[in-house]
Amino acid sequence: MTEFVLDIKNINKSYGKKNALTNISLSLERGKIIGLLGPNGSGKTTLIKLINGLLTPNSGEILVDGNPIGKDSHIDVSYLPDKTYLPDWMKVSDIFMMFSDFYSNFDIEKARDMLRRLNINESDRLKTLSKGNKEKVQLILVMSRNAKLYLLDEPIGGVDPAARDYILNTIITNYNPDASVVISTHLISDIEKVLDEAVFINNGEIVLHESVDGIRENYGTSVDGYFREVFRC
Repeated sequence: MTEFVLDIKNINKSYGKKNALTNISLSLERGKIIGLLGPNGSGKTTLIKLINGLLTPNSGEILVDGNPIGKDSHIDVSYLPDKTYLPDWMKVSDIFMMFSDFYSNFDIEKARDMLRRLNINESDRLKTLSKGNKEKVQLILVMSRNAKLYLLDEPIGGVDPAARDYILNTIITNYNPDASVVISTHLISDIEKVLDEAVFINNGEIVLHESVDGIRENYGTSVDGYFREVFRC
């Protein structure tokens, strides 16, 4: 087992003449919940897609559990995109079976247990669910995999406070203890209580990687307060 669950070395990514990420290096230890924090357009989603293998860097290297991103790395990374991607006509049971077929590390009994606690029936179609419950089902799918790295892109965006509490509780109680969770968001005050570390990114560059306790001790403010100072929100 390697020391770092994620090791990024000098990553650069551009779209034509526009630089999206510049010389990004980042190492994340196991067993942590890390906030990837920055304003809109700062490079958060691009970085997450690179780690997940949906984009290819122009230069640099990304290692997950010591292995380079490639056709086999999808088993180690469990990814929640920032947009709904499941067809509305599908039943929850069909989606569970699809994940079971596609991911050998998907724990369907764990998924069913979480679903029962929400009083959602497996025979329900997604189109009959509220927006909040759709978000919860997608999160259940992601957190029911025994992955090494969980990448959650804006998991609490657009849902009500009660749904946010459920989502955050699900995150902190269901990830593999040898894994880490990266949460990309701009709603920092809502997630700060669950974070171990924070990574601040702006204009495609990492400007700070620090423990939450370190930020409070060194800067005399909360993570949200520091974010507002740095980015003048």
